[in-house]
Amino acid sequence: MARPRRSIAASPSPRGRWRDRHGRGMRSSVAGPHLPMLRGRVDLFEMTVASTAEYLRSVWPDELADVRFEIAGIPAAITGSHGVDRWRVLHEERRVILFRLPIERLTRLHRNDELHARMLIESCVFRAVAELLGKDPWDLAPDRFRHF
Repeated sequence: MARPRRSIAASPSPRGRWRDRHGRGMRSSVAGPHLPMLRGRVDLFEMTVASTAEYLRSVWPDELADVRFEIAGIPAAITGSHGVDRWRVLHEERRVILFRLPIERLTRLHRNDELHARMLIESCVFRAVAELLGKDPWDLAPDRFRHF
C-alpha cells in the first residue's frame, strides 16, 4: 500500500527555520560564554603585525606616519627569481604588504610554538619596514634587541 505524500508547504515546522535537534535547544558556540575566544593562526598573525607596526610607529613617528600595513594571503604572482615573496614594499604608495601563508608555511622554525612564530612575523615586519626606509633592520630599534 502506498503511503500518502505529505506536502511540506502545507505543514510548516513548529520549530521554525533554526536547528533544534531532538528538542535539546540551540547549539552554542564551541568556546561558550565563559571561556575566552579561540585564537587561530590568522588572529595571531594580524595581532603580531599590528603590535609590531605600532611599536615601529612609536619609534619612527615621522617616517612611518602615513605608511599603511596590509595583510594578504599569498602574492598574486612570483616576481623574483629567489622564490615566493614574504612581503612587498610599494615605495610610491607608502604601503607594506605582508603575505601570511608564505611567512607561516615556507619558513622552517627550529621550534614550532607561538613564541617563535611571533618572532618570525616580527622579523618580517622589521625587514619590510627597513626596506621601505632604506635602513638596516637592526637599526630600527637597537634598544629592543640589546639582549641578543
